[in-house]
Amino acid sequence: MAILPFEAGIGISAGEAQSMHSQLLSELRSWDALDILTEASGSEYIIRGRLERQNNQLALIATTTDASSNRNLNNSRIEAANVSALSNQIFEFAAQVTENVPFPNYFLGRWRAEINLADGPLVCILVFNTERRLVVERFDTWEHRVDYSLRYQGFGTGTYSFWGHARRTRGGAPVDGFITVNFELEDALPKYADISYTRMNYNFNESRTVFQLVGGGFGCGDNFSGPSIYPQENLFFVTFTKIN
Repeated sequence: MAILPFEAGIGISAGEAQSMHSQLLSELRSWDALDILTEASGSEYIIRGRLERQNNQLALIATTTDASSNRNLNNSRIEAANVSALSNQIFEFAAQVTENVPFPNYFLGRWRAEINLADGPLVCILVFNTERRLVVERFDTWEHRVDYSLRYQGFGTGTYSFWGHARRTRGGAPVDGFITVNFELEDALPKYADISYTRMNYNFNESRTVFQLVGGGFGCGDNFSGPSIYPQENLFFVTFTKIN
């Protein structure tokens, strides 16, 4: 994505426009999610900005376009009394200019989650591919009632979609976007045969070798026997580690 040098409107110095341009570059590069350029050549998306004075306010305005079609993706705007106050809104502005820019798909690959139980671990192995198809190599489902337990090693296929954004905080937890999954399982407990989760928040670690579902997970088990068997009544696959 290219961030072209900002234009300076009437009453705006070239240095002020350059300052806002530099701050936007620094903010977007700090996300480490997009390749940020300063010229249009070789870019997929282009941001053209302008700093101007309107009604005793400074306005930072930008347009995000698709480089191949020149289609306008969205318009962005922040206002403040001076450059210093605008600087305090640079994250908000960066979020605006990238609102309709697709983030890289860091889900691609094979991922594993595990829940350790007294009678053995529950394992989930998911493969996310480039066609937004999902292969479920393994999805263990489980239930425990009094003195017996049932365990099935399910498998199946499905689809997924995701939307990434700049890291935000939801309920005190970092969030990098949300994901929707739908898949059907064979050899699973009946209640888990058809699984659908919509707009689940997620975050990645810095190296993007681990992702975690925030505020929930993929349900896989039920404990009807109390905390002596497992602390929670319901079990969920929450944390996934990349395995290739």
